[in-house]
Amino acid sequence: MADENLSPGNIAKALDVSDGKVKKAIKDLGLEPAAKRGVCSFYAPDQVAKIKTAVGA
Repeated sequence: MADENLSPGNIAKALDVSDGKVKKAIKDLGLEPAAKRGVCSFYAPDQVAKIKTAVGA
């Protein structure tokens, strides 16, 4: 797993939005995680940009 991958919780903190908005955007966009560790999913920077656009941050 690359260090730049972020969990939905960390994405929400970075964008200053709720976890729920980030999780909804991920589901609506149909994004697959760039990496998984156990039950945790991590998303790449290019995916974070798509999520940012979707939540309007």
